[in-house]
Amino acid sequence: MEELIKMMLAFREERNWGQFHNPKDLAISLSLEASELLENFQWKSSEETVATKRQELADELADVLIYAFFLAEALDLNVEDIIRSKMKKNAAKYPVDKSFGKMTKYNEL
Repeated sequence: MEELIKMMLAFREERNWGQFHNPKDLAISLSLEASELLENFQWKSSEETVATKRQELADELADVLIYAFFLAEALDLNVEDIIRSKMKKNAAKYPVDKSFGKMTKYNEL
């Protein structure tokens, strides 16, 4: 993972784009890229989109992930640490015995 992050940061630095990557603009870009990912599903079933737009989905998901990593870097957050912390919180909010096989939000379990 560390090698991948270094590659993304090097790509950005080679183009001097770091100057534009403040937390606000990265969060906006992350949201825009997530919308572009979602756009692939518009007016199609999930199955149809996955079958016919696989490369587009991969490209847009990569953009989302890249901006997410850039945002974590801008906020000086360790991605592994914040994911582990959030998974612990999710486990407490969604205990297996109450949430197994359900899509109910935690406050309604």
